[in-house]
Amino acid sequence: MRRRAPSVRARLTLWHAGVLALVICLFSAGALLVVRARFDRLFEEQISQDLATIEKVYREETGDLGELAHRMRTTLFEVVEGQTVIYRTAGWPPAGRTPYRIRTAADATHRVTVARDETPLRQTLWTLAVILATGIPCAIGLAIAGGYFLAGRVLAPVDAMAETARRITAASLSARLPVENTRDEFGRLATVFNETLARLEAAFEQLRRFTADASHELRSPLTGMRSVGEVALQRSLTAQGYREVIGSMLEDVDRLTRLVENLLLLTRADAGRIPLTRTLVDLRELVAGVVDSLRVLADEKDQRLTIDVAPRVMAECDAGVLRQGVTNLLYNAIKYTPNKGEIRVVVTPTESGGVSIEVRDTGPGIAAAHRERIFERFYRVDDARSRESGGTGLGLAIARWAVEANGGRIEVQSDEGHGSVFRIVLPRRS
Repeated sequence: MRRRAPSVRARLTLWHAGVLALVICLFSAGALLVVRARFDRLFEEQISQDLATIEKVYREETGDLGELAHRMRTTLFEVVEGQTVIYRTAGWPPAGRTPYRIRTAADATHRVTVARDETPLRQTLWTLAVILATGIPCAIGLAIAGGYFLAGRVLAPVDAMAETARRITAASLSARLPVENTRDEFGRLATVFNETLARLEAAFEQLRRFTADASHELRSPLTGMRSVGEVALQRSLTAQGYREVIGSMLEDVDRLTRLVENLLLLTRADAGRIPLTRTLVDLRELVAGVVDSLRVLADEKDQRLTIDVAPRVMAECDAGVLRQGVTNLLYNAIKYTPNKGEIRVVVTPTESGGVSIEVRDTGPGIAAAHRERIFERFYRVDDARSRESGGTGLGLAIARWAVEANGGRIEVQSDEGHGSVFRIVLPRRS
């Protein structure tokens, strides 16, 4: 059975306690070694002083050695001249059960041997070692308790974020994780999650709106066909009347077909399933072909459709996809420009080395409130008028995809009542 991994709080506590225990052990060992070395040096200095004192008393006045021995209670010594013992303290030589440190100073005439008891030194070091050894477990215990408390305080924002995230569902994507401090790691993490939630909320909202709009767009022609069919069944019509009914139903079928085809195109585009073949394209020929194919629609409304293309304007793009984008922009301009209006298509190089394709019209223009949303799917500035003209609300969305798929961008400049300018900007050739 696989053992359950400890929590982050437990791991942080163990790491904190382990590192602190290692630091305390190293510090204790270092302190003990330093103190021992210091005491040992002092002990050696005391033995040297004892030797010097005994040597001085011996040279100046031998009879005072006994009085000196009385004063030096923790020190045993012996003074020998040749084979003759001049003075020897009681208890000499030192007993083996008591730790003594022995030092000797000698010359040609005499020898002085000193033995100093190490018991106080060893007891002091032992007491220090016991204190340190006793303090280490207590320090580790405090480190575990303190580490557990601090880890809980540090991880409290994570618990708060987890609790909030647990309550977030598809119906409550507007909720956001709490951010206590935007400058620390958890604050930045919460900010990133909130940005992700905002994108998800926007995506879900777009999906809901897209589903509702698509359902409405599909329901309208279906309702129309059903109504026309029911009326035709309830009445006895002439052959001409039945032809008109069938013609009306075919118009709705055609609208449904265009809508489904556009939806399939955008779905494949979102999934990246439309392969692009980039080649060097002469935009003069491409734009002229689009203008010629739609000129008949402009002529029906008595519109003036002109083209202004600089000589040999080349771009590296997928000709078919870009043609679809230009076609949708021009078709949109023709549809919303009033009768006897003017539409102009201008193709020029840009200062950055790219290419600009502009579609200018003298239509009603676009209010500022709508300019940011006109490229959204199913969005209409004038819903009733667009439906009457047979639009599906997907033309500009497809145009934007076609331009962006070729590495470009699409812009719009418009003032309500003063026409519009849709601009395609393609990058320079690689």
